[in-house]
Amino acid sequence: MALNTQPNLTRPDDFYEALLDMHRDLDEAASQSANAQLILLLANHIGDYATLVEAIQHAREGVLSRPEPALAHAL
Repeated sequence: MALNTQPNLTRPDDFYEALLDMHRDLDEAASQSANAQLILLLANHIGDYATLVEAIQHAREGVLSRPEPALAHAL
């Protein structure tokens, strides 16, 4: 399964709002735990190891290519 890096969300604004809602009223540790649980649920849904490794590489490269520090507390 090839990793799709093109925009593919049918309702991106609604998804972003739901993601923000997931973090609402959580402290930093709980927010990080929610992120980790979401990542594992989505990874399980994808299931394909090669696709997941490619996604990990893209995510890391995206953070490393930023001139400013990543906004770890944006959510």
